[in-house]
Amino acid sequence: MKKIFIILSLSLFLAPVFAQEESAGPEPVTGTFNTASLIDNHTIASPYKGGIEMQIHHRFSLIENIKNLYGIYGAANTKIGLNYGITDRLMIGAGTTKDYKLQDIQWKYAILQQKADNSMPFSLSYYGNMVIDARADENFGPEASYKFIHRISYFTQLILARKFSEKFSMQVAPSAIYFNSVPEYSDTTGYKNFNLGLSVGGRYNVAGNHSLMFEYDQLLTKQDMADEDHPKPNLSLGWEINTGTHAFQLFVANYSNIINQYNLLYNSNDFADGEFLVGFNITVRF
Repeated sequence: MKKIFIILSLSLFLAPVFAQEESAGPEPVTGTFNTASLIDNHTIASPYKGGIEMQIHHRFSLIENIKNLYGIYGAANTKIGLNYGITDRLMIGAGTTKDYKLQDIQWKYAILQQKADNSMPFSLSYYGNMVIDARADENFGPEASYKFIHRISYFTQLILARKFSEKFSMQVAPSAIYFNSVPEYSDTTGYKNFNLGLSVGGRYNVAGNHSLMFEYDQLLTKQDMADEDHPKPNLSLGWEINTGTHAFQLFVANYSNIINQYNLLYNSNDFADGEFLVGFNITVRF
């Protein structure tokens, strides 16, 4: 199943592509995605030079029953961050996340831009982050062996995207993850420090400023643990309203960690079992 998922995802970009609706010319294709993040994964979009983008991410708890108002009364996870456009191609950002007390620095660079005349049929961006887990020292193993570097993790990703028409855009993003410290349950079971993953996402404009979105993330590295304990794939389906200065996204997903490497490695909610939660993102552009 995993191999089929990878082959089908990449084939969308390696096979002959659909004709563009834009008029022929060397101009770059714009509006592939509206914001720097699709739902949880980064897109090729970035703030323009000198522009600032504030993002608020909120995840309610798992949908259970009326007693917790279907997740609204449960424990929530929240992130707030700012992205700044150094140039039209280079972005830096920083944010803070409630769960795990994560502090992140992130960057993104547009390597290639899709052209309206198909002389360049896709866009390619590089994204990376460095995240510090600010929880208490005892969360990182025995006190005698504790080092500050154990708190740090890294995520790097190449984002390959194409705007197939005025309504439909899609991206494929292979990623690499490294945690300086991961949980181990015995000498033979636990998580691996270095991991590979693959993400697929898309957006379809329904009408006006309204679009439907989806994301799917698959961890490719098998962990040293039983299959039933292995991290679960991430799936999300959402709806976006976009204006010139704001974007609002409402969605259901089976993950709550917000930060990419934590979602890929530590998600234990199985969408096949109906384990979903409600979340929303708000983006404000200055």
